[in-house]
Amino acid sequence: MLFHDTAVEVEFIKRYKRFFADVRHENEIVTAHVPNTGSLKTCIFEGGRAVITKNDDPKRKLKATLQFLKTPTGWAGVNTSLPNQLIFEAWELGQIADWHPFKAAQREYKISKESRLDLVLAPTSQDLQEKKNLHYIEIKNVTYADNATASFPDAETVRGQKHLLELMRLKTEGHGAEIVFVIQREGCTAFAPADAIDAEYGRLLRQAVNQGVKVRALSCRIDPLVGIHIDPAELPLRL
Repeated sequence: MLFHDTAVEVEFIKRYKRFFADVRHENEIVTAHVPNTGSLKTCIFEGGRAVITKNDDPKRKLKATLQFLKTPTGWAGVNTSLPNQLIFEAWELGQIADWHPFKAAQREYKISKESRLDLVLAPTSQDLQEKKNLHYIEIKNVTYADNATASFPDAETVRGQKHLLELMRLKTEGHGAEIVFVIQREGCTAFAPADAIDAEYGRLLRQAVNQGVKVRALSCRIDPLVGIHIDPAELPLRL
């Protein structure tokens, strides 16, 4: 995914009211949208470097979006909408060998009146239409790191627990089921659930693995002023 010359490096000042951040660009204070509901633990360093993208759409109240924060170990991507795009792009480009048999895909796939998962793959468009031979994928954005280990979540997530239960149910019904952790964080060499933050999520993740749900942790190649792409080499899991 490329930013097409809309990215600018700035000084990060502060985050507030969850969705707002003040940054300094060319001696001017700019308020940027923060597209992340999480705590951003281990990402925020006031006075550090950051990258925003600009959008002059007149319908937008805030013309800037916070994309990356510089940490002592490298850049961290904060935009939670990017992983879904990155994983779909990786499927389109054939970067994940396990997904080569799947020639059809649908994003934001509804599995019930109340729930949807981020992506579903199928061998053919007809399979997708007939809802057979499906492989369900839930995608999670990871920014939290403990030393060189990326971890999820960075705050208790009842919704995330529900997604794991749904994946386990789909697996028992005979479907493929997978959760992909997209690590928008440089300097990480492994992935583990953040048990100290949400012990129930860690328990359910291990239960899901035991029931055959695929867990995959993928890091990103980050060039903050140019773009971001998935690295198809999987990180080891510490479960």
